[in-house]
Amino acid sequence: MSQDILSDVLRGVRLRGAVFFYVSYGHEWATGAPPAKEIAAAVLPGADHVMEYHVITRGAAWAAVLGKPPIRLASGDIVMFPHGDAHVLSSAPGLKAQFVDAGWVAAHRECDRPIPVNVLGEDHGITISEPSREAVTNVVCGFWGCDLRPFNPLIAHLPPMLHLPGGEEAMSVIEMLQQAVSATYEKRPGSEVVLERISEVLFVQAVRKYIAEAHTESGWIAGLQDRHVGRALALLHGSPAGAWTVEELGQQVGLSRSALHERFIDLIGQSPMQYLTQWRMQLASTLLRDTSHTVASIALDIGYDSEAAFARAFKRSVGIPPATWRRHRVRA
Repeated sequence: MSQDILSDVLRGVRLRGAVFFYVSYGHEWATGAPPAKEIAAAVLPGADHVMEYHVITRGAAWAAVLGKPPIRLASGDIVMFPHGDAHVLSSAPGLKAQFVDAGWVAAHRECDRPIPVNVLGEDHGITISEPSREAVTNVVCGFWGCDLRPFNPLIAHLPPMLHLPGGEEAMSVIEMLQQAVSATYEKRPGSEVVLERISEVLFVQAVRKYIAEAHTESGWIAGLQDRHVGRALALLHGSPAGAWTVEELGQQVGLSRSALHERFIDLIGQSPMQYLTQWRMQLASTLLRDTSHTVASIALDIGYDSEAAFARAFKRSVGIPPATWRRHRVRA
């Protein structure tokens, strides 16, 4: 049985990473990033949802979602924006930011990555060239993409901005990131794939840390932290095709049927069976997109006795029949 529900969800919603820019900053600067949805097609084509992140590999910076208080970032820190909000990075709070134009990102999407960008002050302007030795601060900027449909229980329960201080675990990954960045400039084979994988590790580290330290009273993350609901979630994710009932789940986690039902709704916002149905639809969508299995075979794989029952459930959840979903997603 899978006990690592976060890994299960991230596999199910197709987490993908891309390191896009390596920025060299001077003494005084402020850069604004547009909403991620405006540049999603350029940075991660085909992703339902795109999130941006920044890693401070040298120096320091300040980060803020527009309209929110800034936080200070030190060397080795990671900041991520799970909802893809517009935000600002700067050398000091309160500086007027120059926002990156979405058209500029699209125009450079075919460049070798990470694209070296130098922002060394008004006298130098913004240039794309080799990383500058004059830099006071260096920032690796990248993106993560994932599916939101049919069901992604994680993203909506993350804060608009998530800060991962550069502790020992983070620093080891950042050192690998810096080495991989250097490897791309030396044209070493496979370096871009290595960057993508390290980027995905950064996401997992940041979210795991947040889940471990979060103090939330409701929502999916609160459910993970709850002794009984967390165990029930592990059972459902470990065997999604099982013939589960709330009574059976309750027996497994040590609660009565009614107590588990109420606790699940209080924390997750839906009943155990509703959650299971949505998760099955997410698994089915992956099989529809990534395999040539028949709809009938997929129905059996995720716990339905017949193709017709699965097709009805899928259409209720997604709005279109499974075969139509497959045609649209494969074409995309």
